[in-house]
Amino acid sequence: MTANLSASPLNALLPIALTMGDPGGVGSEIAAKAWAALRNSGPTFFLIDDPARIAKTSRETAVISDPGEAPAAFASGLPVLALAAEVTATPGLSQQENARPVLESIERAVGFALDGAAAAVVTNPIQKSMLMAAGFAFPGHTEFLGDLTKSAAMPRARERGPVMMLAGPQLRTVPITIHHAVKDAVAMLTPQLIVHTAMVTAQALRDDFAIEQPRIVISGLNPHAGEAGALGVEDEMIIAPAVDELRDIGLDVRGPLPADTLFHEEARATYDAALCMLHDQALIPAKTLAFHYAVNVTLGLPIVRTSPDHGTALDIAGKNIARADSLIAAIRLAADMAQTRRQNL
Repeated sequence: MTANLSASPLNALLPIALTMGDPGGVGSEIAAKAWAALRNSGPTFFLIDDPARIAKTSRETAVISDPGEAPAAFASGLPVLALAAEVTATPGLSQQENARPVLESIERAVGFALDGAAAAVVTNPIQKSMLMAAGFAFPGHTEFLGDLTKSAAMPRARERGPVMMLAGPQLRTVPITIHHAVKDAVAMLTPQLIVHTAMVTAQALRDDFAIEQPRIVISGLNPHAGEAGALGVEDEMIIAPAVDELRDIGLDVRGPLPADTLFHEEARATYDAALCMLHDQALIPAKTLAFHYAVNVTLGLPIVRTSPDHGTALDIAGKNIARADSLIAAIRLAADMAQTRRQNL
């Protein structure tokens, strides 16, 4: 169901910018493993980090000063583009003094993508609690990327995100509310929010995933989608009007549908993406079906951004046992999306 996750031709596109993530986590380990897996096939990428730090964990590195140098360096070593300052990190420990380098890595990656020096951005996991303690004003990557790109022109007339998608080989899900307590998330739901999220998703399915006529299902909020109001009125009062409006503008949309019958094999064959009311409604089925291979995608941005669908894994950092499957899938999907978007411009 997702865009082709198989290896893309080496150097077929501009290189992809990979951020450092929290230096106390597994980002550098999985970056090195992703490079080893992709060095002969691509897609080409470069890591924005402290080269001296990376050299301690990966012998095969190539220091570059410009994204354009990455393709030539890629076969011989993981290309690393230096941050402004050295990074001191202890595996398994998220340190507040690294907040600035972590954010600098994201900001520079976004800048390269906006300037046309990078095909896409792939972000390694960050430790949100550490960043927030240092004054970070966003719930996570998705919202921060939306802010960084808010003044940039969209590639064509499109609804602007950011909207979060979990994409795997068998399922794409979109949580309409993300990092909020359940009681707060329910209070946030409006027909307007649902309509906007569905429109961004439909446009991304067309422009970034090459699905000409996207089919979207929308989950209910309450058990049995409210059962005609007997189990809650939100499905009839908030979700159903949004579905009607989306149909009126010509989208292939169904809902609200009971979430407990939305994700089995036969149901998944009838749609291209499922919009869910709550974070866990969307992420539980996505991670159950593709725990090691799901990719976090940000829709509705002027750049392509993906990320592995896991956290910093501080508990195993430094042990060289972290799996790079999700990061590899994120890099491949970013390349596929960038190629599709370029063809659709």
